[in-house]
Amino acid sequence: MTNTVLLKPYGEWKSPITPAYITASTIGLGSIQLDGQDIYWLEGRPEEKGRSVLVRRGPDGVLSDVTAPPFNVRSRVHEYGGGAYTVRQGGVYFVNFSDQRIYRVAHGEEPAPVTPESALRYADLQVTPDGAGLVLVVEDHGVEGREPANRIAYLDPANGELRTLASGHDFYAAPRLSPDGRSLAWLAWSHPNMPWDETELWLGDLGPDGTLTGAKKLAGGPEESLMQPEWSPEGVLYFLSDRTDWWNLYRWDGDRARAVGALQAEIGYPQWVFGQSAYAFLSEERVIAEATSAGLSQLLSLDLRSGKWRSLETPFQVFGSLQAEEGRLVFVAGRPDAPGEIAALDPDSMALTTLKRASDDSVDPGYISTPRSITFPTGNGLEAHAIYYPPANKDFNAPAGEKPPLLVFSHGGPTASASLAFQPKVQFWTSRGFAVVDVNYGGSAGYGRAYRQRLYGKWGIVDVDDCTNAARDLVQKGEVDGQRLAIRGGSAGGYTTLAALTFRDVFKAGASYYGISDLTLLAGETHKFESRYLDQMVGPYPERKDRYEARSPIHHADRLSTPVIFLHGLEDEVVPPNQAEIFVDVLKVKGVPVAYLGFEGEGHGFRQSETIQRALEAELYFYSKVFGFQPADEIEPVKIWNI
Repeated sequence: MTNTVLLKPYGEWKSPITPAYITASTIGLGSIQLDGQDIYWLEGRPEEKGRSVLVRRGPDGVLSDVTAPPFNVRSRVHEYGGGAYTVRQGGVYFVNFSDQRIYRVAHGEEPAPVTPESALRYADLQVTPDGAGLVLVVEDHGVEGREPANRIAYLDPANGELRTLASGHDFYAAPRLSPDGRSLAWLAWSHPNMPWDETELWLGDLGPDGTLTGAKKLAGGPEESLMQPEWSPEGVLYFLSDRTDWWNLYRWDGDRARAVGALQAEIGYPQWVFGQSAYAFLSEERVIAEATSAGLSQLLSLDLRSGKWRSLETPFQVFGSLQAEEGRLVFVAGRPDAPGEIAALDPDSMALTTLKRASDDSVDPGYISTPRSITFPTGNGLEAHAIYYPPANKDFNAPAGEKPPLLVFSHGGPTASASLAFQPKVQFWTSRGFAVVDVNYGGSAGYGRAYRQRLYGKWGIVDVDDCTNAARDLVQKGEVDGQRLAIRGGSAGGYTTLAALTFRDVFKAGASYYGISDLTLLAGETHKFESRYLDQMVGPYPERKDRYEARSPIHHADRLSTPVIFLHGLEDEVVPPNQAEIFVDVLKVKGVPVAYLGFEGEGHGFRQSETIQRALEAELYFYSKVFGFQPADEIEPVKIWNI
């Protein structure tokens, strides 16, 4: 027997990839650490209100939760966190989200606090080789009205005493101890730089009493971003630098930095969170790294003696959180056609083992859109990049001559990138008959420093041009319907969405997820980590107040006549909800179709299953009313003013 393929307009296709499926069967995986034969990682579980759970896999393959409710392993340093736990010889230290205290837990025991209640936050935890203490990043929020102070410190877990090791810069990251515990390397940078702009690598001698002496800067400075200092098994310091446009591997030879295995590719990613790992040592002679070029990633093996790289063939296109020990590699793996997983690889035999999948529920390939990387012409005679997903559903075809609506995804950051990893939220749309293009506009990572810097001084211009030109290119090629173009994005992607709807006449609808509408408010209200981000992206404030106002959609609401839905967390401290609410009020008065959903208990980025489901359904409902189709899903109606 053969399945009957139904004829239905795009947007009206019924799909098994429901909002409930996305949240119930898909968890976040990351932050891998190895401890002998034990493997640890974090799982973000939407069904537990986004709780981040530390999981241990023993040598027998049995999985167990290390942290039971209500513990939530998540740091708030820089607001985005990361580096929220560390483990050594079975002893785990972790940061609990609700109180930001550090707790210690051993297998089978209850967590016990090792730091007192305070206004301090902690991240990038590292246990000293002797197990007597921790080095970590500390962020002090104790003085009201003053910017939080950051430093590197030594923590004595026996009494909770902190000893400052390095201070004076605005930001610190990646404290890394040599194998003998005598040397400490770390990264530092200061306003107005972000860590992908200008960072410095420092080194000092750590005494047995936890004091630091002889601190000196090794590398970094203007026009150089450094990341992931790492010690080889025999105590040689390596790090990543973009001094040749690409983040590549370097070794400190005692008096200078030497490039190791130069590539025309990117090793590493923007340091939004702590604890990222883009390379790992299998031995003193061998490094495994993820390298990205033209938006495509591969796993490479480097022979440190010859400086030669070779490709490791795997079924994956995305890699992260690389960790190696005792001849094995463990990493987060992604591919376009299946949910992500924690994978273990023997680089010699190439034997691959799946340790945990993000979802145990597989989706029939007939409902999965196969993406392709595209390059298209954009402003100033340049080219930009994107990932294009055509509609795909084995049960449906569209009527002859109909072209699909296009949904343009504008990623956050904006210094981030679209990924080829399986994205259920993309497949949610493509399996219903939408085409999706996920745009790596100028400013995105993965294409070198020069491409990242295209956005400097031009946020709200370059990104908007690239998103609109991606849509135009697909219309010109006859792949999508030029009268049904929509754009959506979160955070910085929400700003690009609103700017495209306000300053361009291309899109017919949009969705802003916790997006920025007023750059001047953002400059005055956002947290320390991003408080000077706009100096690079727009210009110094208030000196260039004119530029902020010229590029803020809220100041030009009279130019917006396109339907918009706003979705925002009511506890968002990165982009306060008033950024959406002010715009909504203006559009209501102006008579533009507008919808607004505010979510209790959500901050910057949605973590709770109920929120994620409702937001997706509301967005689909909104487009159905704007574009005039009837979704196959049963959806609770959304209040739309002026429709």
